[in-house]
Amino acid sequence: MVLSKFFKRDPWEARARALYERVVAQARQPGFYRDCGVPDTVDGRFELIALHTFLVLHRLKADPGDTEALGQALFDAMFQDMDQSLRELGAGDLGVGPRVKRMAQGLYGRIAAYEAGLSGPAAELEAALRRNLFGTVTPEPEQVEAMAAYLRAAVEALTRWEPPREPAEIEAAGPEFGPPPGVPNGPEAAG
Repeated sequence: MVLSKFFKRDPWEARARALYERVVAQARQPGFYRDCGVPDTVDGRFELIALHTFLVLHRLKADPGDTEALGQALFDAMFQDMDQSLRELGAGDLGVGPRVKRMAQGLYGRIAAYEAGLSGPAAELEAALRRNLFGTVTPEPEQVEAMAAYLRAAVEALTRWEPPREPAEIEAAGPEFGPPPGVPNGPEAAG
């Protein structure tokens, strides 16, 4: 009986895993890389997953209901996936823990930067995106502007998503993020 406490599964785990899979599917949309200039690298993919995880966590935080458990379960699902991905890329057991810890700290920093950017002037959000999402490349100003507009539109769209209140609730739809932004004068316009 005492041991069952230690091996008891989080009731939100399955719901959070499904939510995380939606985040990853959105982050894999080719338009972010092709049109918006997000680097199609391990870092760029992490940044897009972090950005979309932020969007869901931002929505859950704004919810008047009890969504803290779902938010924590989503965070846990993300970092279980990061741990597994690092191992699949060949990181040794001793190196995975510190890397995952740095990634978690990075997510906290991005959450703070994106929260501040959403509540501040456009230039603040664009600077946060330039520093994080585009950190390893120099994007065109239109790409940064498009991603800032996408982020703001996704925040608005997610206000219509009704997060589950109980782990067993069946979620019919959502969250819906919207398509990646098209960038005027992007690569498709040139060809």
